[in-house]
Amino acid sequence: MKSGNVATRNDLKFLSLALQLARRGRGATSPNPMVGAVLEKSGKIIGRGWHRRAGEAHAEIAALRDAQKRGHSVKGATLYVTLEPCCTHGRTPPCTAAIIGAGIKRVVAGTTDPNPRHSGRGFAILRRAGIEVIETGRWHDSASARLARRCAQLNEGFNHWIRHGTPFVTLKAAMTLDGKIATAQGESKWITGGQARALGMKLRGDADAILAGVNTIIADDPGLMLRKRGGGAGRMGKRRWRIVLDPLARTPLTARVVSDESAALTMVVVSRAAPRERIAALANRVNILAAPAPVGAARCRIDLRWLAKKLAAENVMSLLVEGGGETHAAFLDANLAHRAAFFYAPKILGGRNARKAVGGDGVNKLSEAIPLRDVHWRRVGKDLLLTARIEK
Repeated sequence: MKSGNVATRNDLKFLSLALQLARRGRGATSPNPMVGAVLEKSGKIIGRGWHRRAGEAHAEIAALRDAQKRGHSVKGATLYVTLEPCCTHGRTPPCTAAIIGAGIKRVVAGTTDPNPRHSGRGFAILRRAGIEVIETGRWHDSASARLARRCAQLNEGFNHWIRHGTPFVTLKAAMTLDGKIATAQGESKWITGGQARALGMKLRGDADAILAGVNTIIADDPGLMLRKRGGGAGRMGKRRWRIVLDPLARTPLTARVVSDESAALTMVVVSRAAPRERIAALANRVNILAAPAPVGAARCRIDLRWLAKKLAAENVMSLLVEGGGETHAAFLDANLAHRAAFFYAPKILGGRNARKAVGGDGVNKLSEAIPLRDVHWRRVGKDLLLTARIEK
């Protein structure tokens, strides 16, 4: 092992700053990952950058340009970057060539490229050029491991999409303490407080598409849009699909997702059993996607695995499912849900016919319950937010 080829305390400090920069691209870089970069020389930061949106300069190039703009020579500098530099031609040239050409002597990276076709190739190219490469994730001290995990978690949607070819799915619900999202009559506004709703908008801002079932559309008439309180300009500037699961094409023509100014970004997913006249009426307003049924299921069902592949091919890396309960249950049953974001209000609704956050048939044994891991609780005003990974 090369002497000194380990991450130092200063390395972790500068890489942490690069991670903060990467977060500035949240909600705007899809289908690319969020990446931040810092250039350091003689203990001083001489350049900073982050990937702002797909098609624009990658973080490494932005940092090199920033240093040049400030009149700094980058020769002999250390580059801190949250993700392995790219080594292939895409919308932009490979960053490895720019790093080598700039005379960078050392690269400290938070994570490797998750794409199996490219993972490690960028590092190998840099090493062959005589550049020292520190892969923080390979070191097992607690500080390095924590930082590497944070770099990876930043792009969990991209990481899943590039490896598996399906979106990373988050189930989101706002409910009472006893798990109810609406009364038996369908009243649901507002279960949680303003702070929780604002945070819900931020979750929308992180997603490439927002999905709801037709029952939710009929009962609540949601817009499924991103309101300005939910994030910055990057979030607002990105096109997001609004997706409605509607096997029998029951979505009302007066629904907001069909009749508002963003109807062109609405996709209604119907089954092969949907009435043709209803499909034709909706097709005059929105996009229609006819989905097959799962093998052995009735024609009025929608194959969610087929849909997930279809959405991924349209560069939907992250999908936010806002229910209701039957839709949540369908994604869980299909083993397509990866994260839960459940808001709990300090209220008890009760009622055997009140609507639940997760419906479906459920399980017969407690041992069959779906476990959660990496569970985090957060106070949001008077409400609580549970976020957790859904075990497979």
